[in-house]
Amino acid sequence: MQPSSVLAKGVRKQYPGPRGVQALQGVDAEIGAGRFVSILGPSGCGKSTLLRCIAGLEDISEGTLTVGGRAVDGPPDGVGIVFQHHALLDWRSIRDNILLPIEFAGKRVADYTAKVEHLLRMTGLQDFADSYPRELSGGMRQRAAICRALVDDPPLLLMDEPFGALDALTRDQMNAELQRIWMETRNTVVFVTHGIAEAVFLGDEVLVFSPRPGRVAHRFVVDLPRPRPLAVRETPQFGQYVGEIRRLFGQMGLLDETGVATA
Repeated sequence: MQPSSVLAKGVRKQYPGPRGVQALQGVDAEIGAGRFVSILGPSGCGKSTLLRCIAGLEDISEGTLTVGGRAVDGPPDGVGIVFQHHALLDWRSIRDNILLPIEFAGKRVADYTAKVEHLLRMTGLQDFADSYPRELSGGMRQRAAICRALVDDPPLLLMDEPFGALDALTRDQMNAELQRIWMETRNTVVFVTHGIAEAVFLGDEVLVFSPRPGRVAHRFVVDLPRPRPLAVRETPQFGQYVGEIRRLFGQMGLLDETGVATA
């Protein structure tokens, strides 16, 4: 399948009720097909809300939102989702967890055997296909969750802080692993994170959100060659991107002069 584009124009999201929170206001974003776009912002700014709206899990209150040129009206076809928690089923093997979306869609499991084996090899899980989630490390479980999201070749992959619960070393490894997987699949990825360095390392672009109600405060195009080794984070060019984003957060009152978050 060809990768999908995402287009948001004037998107507003207001939750109902007497104390309904306005999560998004006037969000304009154009995510090109095959691009890896990081969404970065403070807690509660609406990053995950936008992701759920793109996935069709939340309705927008105003504006337009399209995936692959079609208005989002419920979950679109061809969208894979990876959340912060892997959400693997403990009683199913890794292989059977990966096949779960195929079973839900009522498709022939036998038609996806080769695809599953390819994903297992691509993520280094080929020796753990018959293991259970409890037998794997946190990073390996997240790799399995990524395999599950990719098993049906989704044109669009949505990732909501998928590495937020991992330790720093495993997170670095998963950043490198995700980049490698994406360079092979070349689908469109929208990746929500709190980490500035992570957003820059992974993204072709970084969309920086303002505090709630969230909107795109700035769009950074990351002009760093791929594949990017982890050592790229020590280069002046990488440091310049990180510094510019930190300064933007400072201007929004989210960092004090020492670089400590104030919100």
